[in-house]
Amino acid sequence: MLDQLTQLVQQFGGDAVVKNNAIPNEQNEGVINETSNSIFSGLQKIASEGGGEQLAALFQGKSIDSSNPVVQQLSQQLSGNLGEKFGLSSDTSSNVAGSMIPQILNSLVNKAKDPNDGSFQISDIINAVTGNSSQASGIMDTISKYGTQFGLDQNADGKLDIEDVLVVTKSSGGIAGFIGKFFKSKK
Repeated sequence: MLDQLTQLVQQFGGDAVVKNNAIPNEQNEGVINETSNSIFSGLQKIASEGGGEQLAALFQGKSIDSSNPVVQQLSQQLSGNLGEKFGLSSDTSSNVAGSMIPQILNSLVNKAKDPNDGSFQISDIINAVTGNSSQASGIMDTISKYGTQFGLDQNADGKLDIEDVLVVTKSSGGIAGFIGKFFKSKK
């Protein structure tokens, strides 16, 4: 996932980094790499601190902007890292983070929601963000355990699996619909 995330950062880094006169050209690649690493480690931190609902909320919204708590947390982390590692001013660091994080997350979410785009799969994102198979397995076990009680067993086979995700993906708003149903029903 980190490679795909880095590609997104490179895609959106043109104006915010490469064309930014406040960032020396010799630091462009480092800033791009740090942006990828900060987003990835920030998502891992959110997941490890019990922020699963915050992450799921990313997939429910239509557009991700600077008011989103995940965007705010990732932007603060990236801004601090850019200042510390590259000596960038707080204004420059904040502008880079504030410009790139929403664009990157919007693209990530849109790719994960798009059944015709296989570059990001929700299972890959969960595995990558949780960092270990037992935690990812635990998330999937929880979804399976409670999912049938909340009407997520879309094909009525008594279990919650990828087939249910595919049914929702094709019929009710993609993976966002599936995740939205799960978290709305837990409240």
